[in-house]
Amino acid sequence: MKTANALFTALIACGVASLLQAPHAAAHHGWSEYDATKTLKETGTIKESGYEHPHGFVKLDTGAKTWLIILAPPSRMEARGLPKDALKVGNKVTIEGYVKRSDANEIRAERITAGNKTVELR
Repeated sequence: MKTANALFTALIACGVASLLQAPHAAAHHGWSEYDATKTLKETGTIKESGYEHPHGFVKLDTGAKTWLIILAPPSRMEARGLPKDALKVGNKVTIEGYVKRSDANEIRAERITAGNKTVELR
């Protein structure tokens, strides 16, 4: 009986944990939404930035257009040497990535150059 109660408790705990993760899963998007057959490289000035989960972002003004750039999660950016202050408003950066198929104003960044440092994001 003790084993059955432990198993039941474990199953309930797993179910609750799954439900708590659902909002995060819904907020995440698939990378297949981006056209990986065409790499785009853009340089501009950061107008807005977010160093948050599930992915960081910057709004990049290139002069001709303002792009929404989707970055890696903050933990990955930190681990690879891209601290939050590298993405300050007013900083100039260069990104390389892929345009979203359903939104020609959004790019998923594969790498970013801030200052003299290029960081691989994927």
